[in-house]
Amino acid sequence: MSTAPHLSVPADASRLPMTLPRLAEKKALGEPIVMVTAYDFPSARAAEAAGVDLALVGDSGAMTVLGYDSTVPVALDELLVLAKAARRGLRTPFLIGDLPFGSYEISDEQAVATALRFVKEAGCDAVKLEGGGRVSVARAEAIVGAGIPVMGHVGLTPQTATALGGYRAQGRTASAAVRIAREALALQAAGCFAIVFEAIPSAVAEELMPRMEIPVIGIGAGAAVDGQVLVFHDLLGIREGLGARFVKRYASLQNEMTAGVAAFADDVRARRYPGPEHGYSIPGEELEAFRAEVAARR
Repeated sequence: MSTAPHLSVPADASRLPMTLPRLAEKKALGEPIVMVTAYDFPSARAAEAAGVDLALVGDSGAMTVLGYDSTVPVALDELLVLAKAARRGLRTPFLIGDLPFGSYEISDEQAVATALRFVKEAGCDAVKLEGGGRVSVARAEAIVGAGIPVMGHVGLTPQTATALGGYRAQGRTASAAVRIAREALALQAAGCFAIVFEAIPSAVAEELMPRMEIPVIGIGAGAAVDGQVLVFHDLLGIREGLGARFVKRYASLQNEMTAGVAAFADDVRARRYPGPEHGYSIPGEELEAFRAEVAARR
């Protein structure tokens, strides 16, 4: 008698867990790839229910969830907590952990150790690192060599935005576009399974695509790339302000959350909440026994 576990295969093959071969196949077939950020169990459940392909525990969580002014201060342990929560909410999307600033630049050994923590402790399927310079390429190659898939990231790289002149589009001169091209190709050669193009001219991305053999996920890089990513809080409007130019807002949940909390506060202050329907009852005889017990203890 077989003791092998029964495997339930969904009728919709797209609901099978995303894998690197399937991701490469989507690129080969020209099927758009969908990626969103997720930082906790609820956002991961939303990504799962929506059927996205990739979920990124981005270091943007430093700002959207933890309240930092930039992505730079967030600690590795803080991101690992977010990644663990997201992992518990996901079944099918491919989960990627963002290596925070300062957790991989010092040496290959540091980079591999950090990547291993994302995989072993948080259950991530892969990691992402920023930049395509000499150091980032070397670290990507070392992590890939240790058996952990790596996603690259070129263009606007928030961790080093100060060195790039701030949070603004990159590659808008010929020399800057050449630098982005060189970095993207170097990360590809280092073994990255995919790469993010952020805030670069659409025409530059389109020119580069014929040379990209790995999936390219764009965020403010036009429509010629293989897929798109947006920050969870940006696309749902769980933030103040409009966000970057490339953001399309699909909801305004910040306003709804504020209105909901304000309505609750008004009901409490006006003694409209809680009402009788929100309470629990006790049998009359039990209430009398309770009163007698309390009276006896006076």
